[in-house]
Amino acid sequence: MKYLLVLALAGAAFWLWRHGREAEKRDAAGARSNRSQSAAKEAEITEMVACDVCQVHLPRSEALIGSRGIYCSDAHRRQAGG
Repeated sequence: MKYLLVLALAGAAFWLWRHGREAEKRDAAGARSNRSQSAAKEAEITEMVACDVCQVHLPRSEALIGSRGIYCSDAHRRQAGG
């Protein structure tokens, strides 16, 4: 009877060990996937535009769009009359 108990405990220990390793692999794969997604976002291309007055390049999201062009600041937009 005691051999059956020892065998059951060894089987339970083995199952817990295997289950922990599989969970660890899933967590590592999930972390790798999250890193690849964040790397893809960082590598996303931003369109650059040049100010019509000073020709400084800046991201389109930060540029000011006037009636006569694209500008890096409000002062340049007013200077160009746009």
